[in-house]
Amino acid sequence: MLSLFGGDKKSRGGRHEELKKGARLKNAKEMFFSGKFPVVTTPGMEGRKVRKVLGLVSGRGFDSECAFYGLTASAIDIGADAIIGYQENVAFHPDGSRYFSCYGTAVILEREQPISSARKSIGVKSLMH
Repeated sequence: MLSLFGGDKKSRGGRHEELKKGARLKNAKEMFFSGKFPVVTTPGMEGRKVRKVLGLVSGRGFDSECAFYGLTASAIDIGADAIIGYQENVAFHPDGSRYFSCYGTAVILEREQPISSARKSIGVKSLMH
């Protein structure tokens, strides 16, 4: 039912959801490009151990960027630090359109050891021997 002044509540809610989704994708894109949220095709990351597996995340859409950043945003939403085992698929339709789907495992990684403390311990050992 239309309100005289406010318009349709359902359409306003839909617009709000659309803006929220756009903000999620923008945040995911910024996290990925800044290097704060790695996405790798391998089952682990060199030099980093997986502390906790959160589960499978996926993204789908007619645009590859929307599918990828939707996947990344979903992982960020559940508290992941990274995605491992990333894979993607493309389905080609007879009308010429393409449908992208991608998935991976959302994980929390062990904290990195500061390089300075690792160097100190190596330096002390080499001086003692």
